[in-house]
Amino acid sequence: MKQGPADDLHVGLKLLTAGTSACIADLATFPLDTAKVRMQIAGEGRALLLASTEGSMLAMRASQPGLVETMGNIVRAEGARSLYGGLSAGLQRQMCFASVRLGLYDSVKSLYAGIIDGNNRSGSMNIGVRVMAGITTGAMAVLFAQPTDVVKVRLQAGSSGRSSVRYSSTLQAYKNIATVEGTRGLWKGTMPNISRNAIVNVAEIVCYDIIKDMILASGYLRDGIPCHLTAATTAGLCTTLAASPVDVVKTRYMNSAPGEYKGAVECAVRMFVQEGPGAFYKGFVPSFTRLVSWNIVLWVTYEQIKKHLKTMYANE
Repeated sequence: MKQGPADDLHVGLKLLTAGTSACIADLATFPLDTAKVRMQIAGEGRALLLASTEGSMLAMRASQPGLVETMGNIVRAEGARSLYGGLSAGLQRQMCFASVRLGLYDSVKSLYAGIIDGNNRSGSMNIGVRVMAGITTGAMAVLFAQPTDVVKVRLQAGSSGRSSVRYSSTLQAYKNIATVEGTRGLWKGTMPNISRNAIVNVAEIVCYDIIKDMILASGYLRDGIPCHLTAATTAGLCTTLAASPVDVVKTRYMNSAPGEYKGAVECAVRMFVQEGPGAFYKGFVPSFTRLVSWNIVLWVTYEQIKKHLKTMYANE
């Protein structure tokens, strides 16, 4: 069956293409994501107590290792496979998250454009429409896939995690969390994750969308891999700067033991009081490295798969 214009692939194909592209990107960058999680949870309640000359106790935070040292420590202590701890949950997450937040983005953008001015083509160029579409699909993705994110974070945290239970497999993690913590445990951190994913979607997908259109409009590059690489790199930087604080809070809260925090707000406040504002950008280097490389792999793969699908359907 023939599709319409080039951008009008069937929504099912868009969902599958987005999820597949995100899984490929995750496979390529997962060790960086694991290092990011370890660096984000580092320092939770681990201040050093030193006696001063007056006899009082001074609290000092130990310096944290960098990206390379963190990855080296994981490999030495737990083996190289630990860098891929939670990979199956991560791939499940991407098939749910990315298929919704990226696969439905164009459709939601066109829907909002039609509501606003009745003209899908011109309305979809509106920045407000793009931002609304990014927030909507980002929030929808969390509601679908939150349990996969909780399990992924717990498995990546490994023995460094605050949860008293460690998991032998992805399936065992789902079962244990559901049994011990109930449904609320599987959806733990939903609100900070909705906030994070809305920010990520706007910074990642909307930035990519806008930058790509600007590049094409300027005439400097054609719609090809160099254009996609440039837009993806910029989108990765924007995403890291915008999403790091809420990402750290989300990771800490999801990885916490039951009852450790009353909510994500208390988690953020305690981080600020105990570790200072710099705690909100813990793991920034691996976050930046991962998000830029992840965006490059994602967008180049996504655009190439779409291109081949459009050619295939055009020839039918």
